[in-house]
Amino acid sequence: MDRTSRYGGGVAEQQYPSDDALMGIAIEEARLAEAHGDVPVGALVVVDGRIVARRHNEREASNDPTAHAELLAVRDAAAAAESWRLEDATVVVTLEPCPMCAGALQQARVARVVYGAADMKAGACGSLYSLGSDPRLNHEFETTHCVREEECAALLTDFFAARRGN
Repeated sequence: MDRTSRYGGGVAEQQYPSDDALMGIAIEEARLAEAHGDVPVGALVVVDGRIVARRHNEREASNDPTAHAELLAVRDAAAAAESWRLEDATVVVTLEPCPMCAGALQQARVARVVYGAADMKAGACGSLYSLGSDPRLNHEFETTHCVREEECAALLTDFFAARRGN
């Protein structure tokens, strides 16, 4: 079975050649979270340049503390692949994954994580922790950081400023 058929053809048939282009789509996905009061974080799972899953935060909408964009996208990709092993996948996310999400990405055996804004309070892919590159764990993943960082950070800054009434 080839990679594309493993994921049921994917969410998008178009191939995206760059991290920059993919992050633009993750930013669009993040904006959907704001519609239901969630922190604007968007995530994609990409295989061979094709988006196989895309989600945004849904903690407020679902009253689920684990409904982070990355986890939801990985769940969808694993369901489509009919396998929990996503060894050929890249996860693109607007905010650096937290320890819960980085742990799930490590457990899913993703190949690579690309993130936009660093999270100095809870980032687990280089800022505070480095779960993707810890040799004590049974899997490591490549990390690319700060892709469209200013745009991703502005989503969060604007969201929290509006909530505070600034």
